[in-house]
Amino acid sequence: MAKIYYEKDADHGVLSGKTVSIIGFGSQGHAHAQNLRDSGVNVVVGELLDENNPNYKAAKEAGFEVMTAAEAAQRGDVVVLLVPDTIQKTVYENDLKPHLVAGNSLMFAHGFNIHFQFIEPSPDIDVWMIAPKGPGHLVREEFVKGAGVPCLVAIHQDASGKALDKALAYGSAVGGGRGGIIETTFKEETETDLFGEQTVLCGGSAALLKAGFEILTEAGYQPEIAYFEVLHELKLIVDLYYRGGLSFMNYSVSDTAEYGGYTVGPRVITEESKAAMREALRRIQNGEFAKEWMEEYASGGANFKALREAEASHPVEQVGAELRKMMTWIK
Repeated sequence: MAKIYYEKDADHGVLSGKTVSIIGFGSQGHAHAQNLRDSGVNVVVGELLDENNPNYKAAKEAGFEVMTAAEAAQRGDVVVLLVPDTIQKTVYENDLKPHLVAGNSLMFAHGFNIHFQFIEPSPDIDVWMIAPKGPGHLVREEFVKGAGVPCLVAIHQDASGKALDKALAYGSAVGGGRGGIIETTFKEETETDLFGEQTVLCGGSAALLKAGFEILTEAGYQPEIAYFEVLHELKLIVDLYYRGGLSFMNYSVSDTAEYGGYTVGPRVITEESKAAMREALRRIQNGEFAKEWMEEYASGGANFKALREAEASHPVEQVGAELRKMMTWIK
């Protein structure tokens, strides 16, 4: 079983007198920065100093001292790299590495660049991860309510001998100690995160609902009805999963739906499907996916853009865009 830490396990004084530099005021960055500040931690923000940069404007409006990434790295005892995976190496090499000194900490919220060795930090700094298991807006909302989103903690380098103490203090300061901070490794976090995204959460679910929509409309059913049955109502089911797992979902739906799910689900997700999922995991584990993605981004992302455009033009998206105009509650 995984080891789980809570507020009582964190020495909140570890960050006292220290400066935390948040590099990137995006989805996770805005939540980390505000939660840390509310916990009494001194925070500065590193962002692109451009009035047209929404993250820069948001950080300024939130009352933070905003500077370049290089200046923030120079100021920080703990430097938190929260820009997208694809640009982390460039930001690290150009802006952070020249200013990190022995005793500093370099923190991540996802292990991608460390695990696949796109970033190789100096051995005299601590390198660790606090990864909230939720989007930034939820990390902030739960903290404000007095609760907290569970986090993962992992240590890659412990040059100071106190990396875990720093990580737990940080994790508690952003609210993770209230929900629980689960011990893992950079390898485990990265590989499971990518696998979940590709095969279930993003790739798998999107492919399944598109297939369901296509099959219903090919059979002559109205696209509006198909949309509601395979996409709109999926939220109801996911919310049940989120609240109480598979058993609570089955308890909450009709007996007809429960029986149909038991008997038909395994015919849809077959051993062939699981073989494809295992192949996806193999490509993640051996670094093939990471190499492919970084090369795609570096080359200008032509294939990525084409895939994005194809997804946006799928009939389920076109039908959904019209139907969602009826749903004033989600605007």
